[in-house]
Amino acid sequence: MMKKLVLIDGSSFLFRAYHAVPALNNAQGLPTNAIFGVVSMLRGLIQTHQTDYFTVVFDAKGRNFRHELYPDYKANRDAMPEDLQPQLEPLFALIRAMGLPVIIESGVEADDVLGVLANIGVQANCQVVIATGDKDMAQLVTEQVSLENTMSNTYLDVQGVIDKFGVKPTQIIDYLALMGDKSDNIPGVPKCGPKTAVKWLTLFGSLKGVIEHADEVKGKVGENLRASLEQLPLSYDLATIKLDVELDVGIADLVMEPADKTALLALYKELEFKSWIAEVSSADSDDA
Repeated sequence: MMKKLVLIDGSSFLFRAYHAVPALNNAQGLPTNAIFGVVSMLRGLIQTHQTDYFTVVFDAKGRNFRHELYPDYKANRDAMPEDLQPQLEPLFALIRAMGLPVIIESGVEADDVLGVLANIGVQANCQVVIATGDKDMAQLVTEQVSLENTMSNTYLDVQGVIDKFGVKPTQIIDYLALMGDKSDNIPGVPKCGPKTAVKWLTLFGSLKGVIEHADEVKGKVGENLRASLEQLPLSYDLATIKLDVELDVGIADLVMEPADKTALLALYKELEFKSWIAEVSSADSDDA
């Protein structure tokens, strides 16, 4: 039976939880809504997948290699909300107390780390599930790698990517490059939306094919395409998940360890997560 590796896009979880869970604070005034939301999703994944291999990946602070390629990369992103920043360290401590490895690699993004870890899982003959809400991750999908969106309770395998986006996983980077991405400030072809990108990739097969046949595209969108030809390779590079990042990590480092119940209980008490306090305390009583 094939082993399973579950990789969690912690940064995606963090912002989704922050916006989904109403404001919460402990008695000291520490905001806790994002912590509660992320941990709830992690607990659900652990229960659902019942596997030894689990790892959570977060973005590191600061700029990365994409900013060197394009200084305006993510330039229109708002700063992290003031009530989210103080939740990070307690969240990391809590995830580690749950027994889950946490990886934060400077100079690259969580997406790149997830891509490398997915390859490590594939090489170790694991079925890999990446828990994320990020459409960019669809480029990683293969027969052995799938995506799970815990917020919408949806799964994407190869056919799922085709059904959702209209292109194969191997065409997702081309698709993203053509459309651009407002949230990441990646330039694309103006007025090229999903339908146009799918149409071009269906006709011409790849971004390279679209560029080679740009003179055949009629109308204003054809003019926009031809005006964008020089920047499209850059957009492609920005949208590409970097799979050659050197990580000092092997499959053995991605194993979920037994929870540190003492640390877990202390953190639950500090954060005032009462139902989880009762759960850990009850488990301790049962073990006694």
